[in-house]
Amino acid sequence: MGFLSRLFGGKKETDSEEIQIVSRKPVGKFHVEKVFHIMGRETLVGTVERGVIYPGYKVKGKKAAVIYRIEKGRKAVDFVVDGDKAALILEGSTKAKEGDTLEVYQS
Repeated sequence: MGFLSRLFGGKKETDSEEIQIVSRKPVGKFHVEKVFHIMGRETLVGTVERGVIYPGYKVKGKKAAVIYRIEKGRKAVDFVVDGDKAALILEGSTKAKEGDTLEVYQS
């Protein structure tokens, strides 16, 4: 997308282009218990099975999405670790379903 398109209200880059995973090895896994769509964002509620997850990391299901924010106990946190129950608020959509285990990659 060109500079002028972005300046004059073209589509957002995340709308027209797929998010790509650059790293080869996942840094964590997230088990999805519930999926919500809140104010146009996909929100995944579940448990961290392995690793440390930060905002800005990417989650891969059928599609990949960037983690916009992480909440634990209705409060925003900087990261979550093994065993934590949390909500991942995403930019984009992974098309995840309840019961899925998603891989998490560094940005």
